Amino acid sequence: MVVGGGHAGLAISRVLTEHSIDHVVIERGEVANSWRRERWDSLRLLTPNWLSRLPGHRYRGAHPDDFMTVAEVVELISGYAAASAAPVRVRTPVTSVRRADHGYHVTTPSGEIRCRSVVLASGAANSAHVPDVRRAVPERVECLTTFDYRNPDRLPPGGVLVVGASATGVQLADEIHRSGRPVILSVGEHVRLPRSYRGRDVLWWMEASGVWNQRYDEIDDLERARRLPSPQLVGTPERTTLDLNVLRASGIELVGRLAAIRDGRGLFSGGLANQFALADLKMERLLDTFDEWARNDGAGAEVAAPERFEPTRAPPSPRLSLDLRSGEIRSVVWATGYRPQYGWLDVPVLDRRGQLRHEGGVVVDAPGMYAIGLPLLRRRKSTFIHGAEDDARDLAAHLVRYLAG
Repeated sequence: MVVGGGHAGLAISRVLTEHSIDHVVIERGEVANSWRRERWDSLRLLTPNWLSRLPGHRYRGAHPDDFMTVAEVVELISGYAAASAAPVRVRTPVTSVRRADHGYHVTTPSGEIRCRSVVLASGAANSAHVPDVRRAVPERVECLTTFDYRNPDRLPPGGVLVVGASATGVQLADEIHRSGRPVILSVGEHVRLPRSYRGRDVLWWMEASGVWNQRYDEIDDLERARRLPSPQLVGTPERTTLDLNVLRASGIELVGRLAAIRDGRGLFSGGLANQFALADLKMERLLDTFDEWARNDGAGAEVAAPERFEPTRAPPSPRLSLDLRSGEIRSVVWATGYRPQYGWLDVPVLDRRGQLRHEGGVVVDAPGMYAIGLPLLRRRKSTFIHGAEDDARDLAAHLVRYLAG
């Protein structure tokens, strides 16, 4: 049983078919449901088309360096399901998974399914993670998560506070500001990356240098690495870099992390310059890794000369508070990350924070239960479309041994 009909669930379904393992894929909505229902209008993949690969599928279109729109991602995933003849049952939400003799019982509105093994492929972004401070926002200010947001026209007139400056936050801040609204961007920990480096897409470097293939058991602080925000990237035909310097130059106001809201006043941390310096330092170290690989691998002749980027410029005196009752801000967009949802999982495999306890996708204390598609599941690339194949093959091999035993 595979729970989830997105790219990760379909990837492991394809590999299970290659191993001649009977299975079914249960999908709560339609194939690629999250892409159909839970994405904003202008979203594009962060990865170029040439990286859009799955087991038995490689991109062979005419635009390998472009970035897929939401509609194109839906077409990719649904087309892959059809071409693979994946055994998908759509519009079949799972309401319970519980242990049974020699396996699991999976309950759906249409009945119960018994299986020896379960693969959780329901995704890492089932719900928006909104901090508790949200409850203190004045009622007159409209609050939206990234599941609610579709385009700037659906926002009320007036200023917008975007909370969170990872890939989603910087993209939405830029789009909303371009619509003519004043935007304040609240910045916490973030990962800065240029779109291109030495004449190649930065994700080409991640792939070619082996950084993306680094395994979970090779990382010192795995728990922290899994919590890192997504890099500040945007996929555009112009292959532009969208960092905080660009946003500030366009007129977006940068403030620190939203630490609290008291009596209607938002309070921001004063460590903005330190956050910038830390993100710049991490980027420099990654670029050093790329340069070292290019020297040692002989790839230096194929790419441009090493380059470095201007440090992130901190505002001279960023404001430390904002009166949310004054009318300056009419809406808040929470771009503060996502969380998986396991309310239907009636097996004691979650930690105190509601996170799945697993070792490289093998769920702890639940023989025959696996997960795929979570951050840094087995490799740094695990949550990306192209990262599903290697993880699926590893987990399927483990599952085959489990069934044989």
